[in-house]
Amino acid sequence: MGFLPEFGGLIWTILAFIVALSVIVAVHEYGHYIVGRWTGIKADVFSLGFGPVLFSRVDKRGTRWQFALLPFGGYVKFAGDSNAASGKDESAMEALAEDPEALRHTMHGAPLYARALTVAAGPVFNFVMSILIFFAVAMSVGTASDPLTVGQIRDLPGNTSELQEGDVLRAVEGTPVPSLDDPGAYDSFVGGLPQQPVLEYDITRDSDELTIDGPYLLPALVSSVVPQSAAQDAGLQGGDVITAVDGQEIFAFGQLKEAVEASEGAALLLTVWRDGETLEFTLIPKATDEPQPDGSFKQNLRIGIVGGMAFTPATETPGVGDAFGSGLENTWRIITGSISGLREMIVGNISTCNLSGPVGIAQTSGAMASQGAQSFIYFIAVLSTAVGLLNLFPIPALDGGHLVFYAYEAVTGKPPSDGALRVLMTIGITLVLTLMLFALGNDLFCP
Repeated sequence: MGFLPEFGGLIWTILAFIVALSVIVAVHEYGHYIVGRWTGIKADVFSLGFGPVLFSRVDKRGTRWQFALLPFGGYVKFAGDSNAASGKDESAMEALAEDPEALRHTMHGAPLYARALTVAAGPVFNFVMSILIFFAVAMSVGTASDPLTVGQIRDLPGNTSELQEGDVLRAVEGTPVPSLDDPGAYDSFVGGLPQQPVLEYDITRDSDELTIDGPYLLPALVSSVVPQSAAQDAGLQGGDVITAVDGQEIFAFGQLKEAVEASEGAALLLTVWRDGETLEFTLIPKATDEPQPDGSFKQNLRIGIVGGMAFTPATETPGVGDAFGSGLENTWRIITGSISGLREMIVGNISTCNLSGPVGIAQTSGAMASQGAQSFIYFIAVLSTAVGLLNLFPIPALDGGHLVFYAYEAVTGKPPSDGALRVLMTIGITLVLTLMLFALGNDLFCP
C-alpha cells in the first residue's frame, strides 16, 4: 500500500517528483557549499529552486539561503560568480584585484585544488547519499536467511501448502537447496525444478526433519509492478496472482514468461486472482532492452512485473560491513549500467527511447511512491546516482566540464581565456538543453 492515497494521480505524481528532485538537488548543492566553505570559498547564495524568491534568510557568514518559486533544481552562487552556472563576474573580480585576501575567498580567485574539490563535491555527495540509502535499506529490511527459511506464507489461490513459518528448506523435489551466497547455483536450482503445481519439500521444523507438500516455488505472482510498463497501464497490483493467459491456466512464473515472449507483441488476456476475487486484464507486452552479464543488451517482450517465491523468505540483519558493501555495489551497478546503456544507445544497439525526460521521471516518481515509502526512498537513491553521474559528463556548464577546465589549467599552468570559456559555456548549455528536449520528446512520443 502506498503511503499516500491515490498517489498515481497527477497532483501526487508532481508532488513525488518535486520531493525526490528537491532532496537530490539539496544534497548535491550542499556538497558544493560545504566543501567550498571548508576550502575557503565564500558562498553568496544557496538556492533551492529558481525564479522569484519565496523565502530567504542570511546566516552569520553572509550566505543567503532561499527557496524560489520553481522547484526544479537549485544552485550555489559563490563569491565572484556572475550566475548559477559559475560564470565569472568580471567587474566584481576586477574590483577585488587589489585585495588578495578577498580575492582568495572567491570561486575564481581560489587555488586550483579548492575549486576542483568544490566542484567535484556535488556529484560525490550524490553518490554518498545513494550508498547510505542502500545501506540503510539493507539494515532495515535485512537479507534472506541462509539456509533458505520460510517467512510469511503468501496468500495464493487454492493454497493447500503444508509449509509453515520458520521451516528451513533442505531440498525441493530431491534437489538440495544451495547457499544463497552462490547466485549461480541458486539460479540453476530454481531452473531445474519441475513445473508442476505441487512440489515435495524436505524441511527442518523445530529440529525435526520432514517431507511435506508445498506449492510451486515461483508462482505466477506479481510481487511488484515496474513503472511505465504494460502491467502498470493495465492496472495490475502487487499481490496479484495470474492464473491464466488467454484462457490457458498457468501456475508458474516461467509459464507466464513463456506466454509473453511467444505473444509476438499481440494483446494478452490475463486472468488474475486478487484477494479472493477473479479479474481480467488485457495488455500488450512491450519490447524491453535488458542488460546482460557481459554488459551488452538484449531485447525481450515484457509486461513489467517482478515475481517472487510462494513465501517471503525469513530475513536476518546483515553485518554493517556487508550492508555498506551492498550500498557500494548497488551504486556502482547503477553507474556502470547507465554508462553501458548510453554507449549502446549511441552506437544504435538499443533504442534511444530508454532515455527518460522529466515527464518520465515524474511518472516513475509517482509510481514508486504508490508502492510505499521504502520503494520511493530506494528510487531516490537510484535517481541520485544518475544525477551525480550526469553532472560528471565533460560538458561545459556541468560539473564535469568545469573539472575538464581545471585539468587544462593544471597541465598548462593557466586557465582557458575568458572568451573561450564564454563560448564553451554557451555550447555546453545548448547541448544540455538539446538533450533535455530530446528526452522530453521521448516522454511524449515513445511507445
